[in-house]
Amino acid sequence: MLKLTEDLFRINPSAHYADYYERTLFNHIRSTQHPEHGGYVYFTTARPRHYRVYSTPNNAMWCCVGTGMENHSKYNQFIYTHTGDSLFVNLFIASELNWKEKDIALRQETGFPYEESTKFIITKGSSDFKLMIRYPEWVKEEALRISINDKTIEYSAHPSSYICIDRNWEKGDVVKIDLPMHNSAIQLPNVENYIAFMRGPILLGAKTGTEDLHGLLAGDGRWDQYPGGKMLPIDQAPILIEDDIKNIADKLIPVKDNPMKFKLEVKMVNPVDVTLEPFANIHDSRYMIYWLALTSNGYNSYKDSLTKRENEKIAIEKRTIDFIATGEQQPETDHDMKMEHSESGNSNNEFYREASRGGFFSYDMNTNSETNLSLLVRYWGVEWGGRKFEIYIDNELLLTEDNTGRWNQSKFYDINYEIPNSMVKNKDKIRVKFQALPGNTAGPIYFVRLLKK
Repeated sequence: MLKLTEDLFRINPSAHYADYYERTLFNHIRSTQHPEHGGYVYFTTARPRHYRVYSTPNNAMWCCVGTGMENHSKYNQFIYTHTGDSLFVNLFIASELNWKEKDIALRQETGFPYEESTKFIITKGSSDFKLMIRYPEWVKEEALRISINDKTIEYSAHPSSYICIDRNWEKGDVVKIDLPMHNSAIQLPNVENYIAFMRGPILLGAKTGTEDLHGLLAGDGRWDQYPGGKMLPIDQAPILIEDDIKNIADKLIPVKDNPMKFKLEVKMVNPVDVTLEPFANIHDSRYMIYWLALTSNGYNSYKDSLTKRENEKIAIEKRTIDFIATGEQQPETDHDMKMEHSESGNSNNEFYREASRGGFFSYDMNTNSETNLSLLVRYWGVEWGGRKFEIYIDNELLLTEDNTGRWNQSKFYDINYEIPNSMVKNKDKIRVKFQALPGNTAGPIYFVRLLKK
């Protein structure tokens, strides 16, 4: 995503891209290496009270270990960019720049984000050029302050733009920028009841415990990049109750003598002693970055349905032997997908896979050498055209399914298919195949679970 953002910025040097780059760099990239043993994170869960695991030397060498090494060598890559005689200051990171074409050098001094300011010193040369200083989206209107050699500079720019200072720069010039941060609450896209707390561009998270951190340091197992400890029930996580949710960030109280740490003084269901701090600093712990925040009335109507759904989900998880998130690259690779005339996509906020023109797709699924199994397959309730297809277990027909005009309701349907013991007996894995019939489409299928009965 950062490589893509850099390319988009080259086409159109917009502060919008630099704002995104900053958030991703400080909150996600910085968080993905352990500060002591150096292990790399495979993926970062947003589930309340879950955790992340780390690679270990000689045991865990995932693709994200190689990418992780690359990530942390590139912090200087986007601090400055230039086009013509314009020098863009995109990031507030202590650094030195030698601009050979202009025979000029400058140094940026800052403790950002623990310090809400930065300073630039011309350390070499003299040259005319435009210094393009980013006015971040997280600094309020007219709150940013700039001075050159202690003289205040006027500007007309707005947040998420660049302030242009065009002048002859000489050795010894000093530019000071005040970047006052404030607290805010950002809604999770598509799930507006969940919010994250930010201090300026910095995501604040909270440690929530160290119980059952199974696999925290990964071994050489095929699935060791995933946390093996239990997923704690979502309905038992802290829930924030606040009738003025729009201003809930005002309830963050600074911890004395601990910059970037805050106490959250708001009414909670399932309360915990919460200290918020930069998420990038949280390791070896369960954590929360997204919080369910409801009004008093909203909570009363929400809690019953939440508990019911969560209990159903946990019950299914306990029965699951193997699971494929269809349409997602890594799970499909992990299950040795084969396919012909098949494509994946995203609809209704979930990935799917389907096959047409007589095509198919299939996966290897582990059985743990068990019998009394079933397939649980997720479909969307409104699809156009013929949806008749066959499901095979190791090339033996399990059944023919026809979803053509079956439900005509805009919601997901999870359909369970029992597997005869004769199809799985004495097998540690099976190949599950979805075969489109002539003139029809197999799927789309949003996930496949292999379940104990």
